[in-house]
Amino acid sequence: MAEEQRTITDPARIRALAHPLRLDLLAHLDEVGEATATECARTTGETVANCSFHLRSLAKAGFIEPAEPRGRERPWRPVDRGGRRLDFEPGDPASARAVEELASLSVAREADRVRAFLSSTHDLPEQWEGTVTVTTSSFWATAEEMRELVDTVAALTDRFAGRHHDPALRPPGATRGRLFATVNPDEIPSED
Repeated sequence: MAEEQRTITDPARIRALAHPLRLDLLAHLDEVGEATATECARTTGETVANCSFHLRSLAKAGFIEPAEPRGRERPWRPVDRGGRRLDFEPGDPASARAVEELASLSVAREADRVRAFLSSTHDLPEQWEGTVTVTTSSFWATAEEMRELVDTVAALTDRFAGRHHDPALRPPGATRGRLFATVNPDEIPSED
């Protein structure tokens, strides 16, 4: 069963994620479950003070919370490990701008990641051939059909649920994969 995703529309919370280090910290905490600012600094290559500042910002926005102290160490953990879906609140321009800002950062980061992967992977081992695609499609659809497509894309990785947080569920030879997809109308038709 897929883990529950919460939809976040609050512009202040969304804007809190529009920083590369915060995205890295949240991804790391999602991966490991909990970590201190010192552990995060080792992973990200940033200073402990910088990680601590951005961890507090993520906590203030409600994405992470203090975990159980380990002696003198003060680890952080994600509030929702089931994932987050960010969307704008219809009729709220601030929410739409916040999603646009975060989406721009996320698209640029994903494009950089894909370019780096493709430039460094010229000869895939045979068992990994056919595992990479860059696909663009154009199609005509109604609003309802596009909503169905959004739900279908969102559910594509449901069958791998739990493997992110529980290594025992990963089959031998498994590696982390990435899916980056967008579904959007080119333009919104006027209502006649």
